[in-house]
Amino acid sequence: RLLKELENKGIYVRGHSMAGIAEEAPGAYKDIVNVVECMDKSGIAKKVAMLKPIINIKG
Repeated sequence: RLLKELENKGIYVRGHSMAGIAEEAPGAYKDIVNVVECMDKSGIAKKVAMLKPIINIKG
């Protein structure tokens, strides 16, 4: 089911186990826009650019 949901979003995954794939699913992470906004407002970091990921390779 998770693989089908990811494929519907244009995300194609290959992995050794479903547990590993589930750990890297987009829902397992906080919304990066909210995190960056919080860090910018608190003075921890300064926003300088917005990037769009096109590929992620782990291994």
